[in-house]
Amino acid sequence: MFKNAIVRKPCPNMVNGITEANLGKPDYHKALLQHARYVNVLRQLGLKINVLDADNRFPDSVFVEDVAVCTPDCAVITNPGAPSRNQETNLIKDIIHKHYEQIYQIKPPGTLEGGDVMTVGSEYFIGLSYRTNEDGAQQLIDILERYNLSAHMVDLNEVLHLKTGVSYLENNNLLVCGEFKEKSIFDSFNKIEVPDDETYAASCLWINGTVLVPAGFAKTKKKVEDAGYAIIELEMTEFEKLDGGMSCLSLRF
Repeated sequence: MFKNAIVRKPCPNMVNGITEANLGKPDYHKALLQHARYVNVLRQLGLKINVLDADNRFPDSVFVEDVAVCTPDCAVITNPGAPSRNQETNLIKDIIHKHYEQIYQIKPPGTLEGGDVMTVGSEYFIGLSYRTNEDGAQQLIDILERYNLSAHMVDLNEVLHLKTGVSYLENNNLLVCGEFKEKSIFDSFNKIEVPDDETYAASCLWINGTVLVPAGFAKTKKKVEDAGYAIIELEMTEFEKLDGGMSCLSLRF
């Protein structure tokens, strides 16, 4: 169960964020409304929210998940693989220090982004992407093993981050799309397959028994409902334009 979340407000410069989505520039004012709704839902689900100010120096800084990994025992400040995001780690340190005594940092040449780290109880899956390299993943594994936590690297071929294509919904249920439907490392899970025409909906978020689902993906919504979950749909269109998913917008612990 999650008790806390850290979020950062979108900045006006988000319209210049990194993207390969080819969906056009986001509408900043609409993004503010969507983000506010997201934060309100987290509060409704029992989380205490730390809302950080927007920082116009960093267009992608609303995707706060990428700059830290929060575990029950420690926090890890990452080293983002996107050069324009690298200094975002300096923005998160103060709030992380308020919540954790044990804090580590990924060091160059290792790169790691939190969107590539999926937590399954005491087990962690780390995607190797063009944002997260093997050195950064191994540094995280070495840290986790100090706390008797296990981790596995997962090669990515088609997606930006691991959690772009796979979401753990607890109860051994894994929402998967694309390449993750066939990866043997996930064979022990009950795979809920996202239709090929709804791949964005693979980025759902389990919060204390409820699953947050991006609005507009009826087939995926029904599959999650059929698995027994309460659902809240959230508009995510402006963040989708920046390749951002549901989990990207918060750090939860």
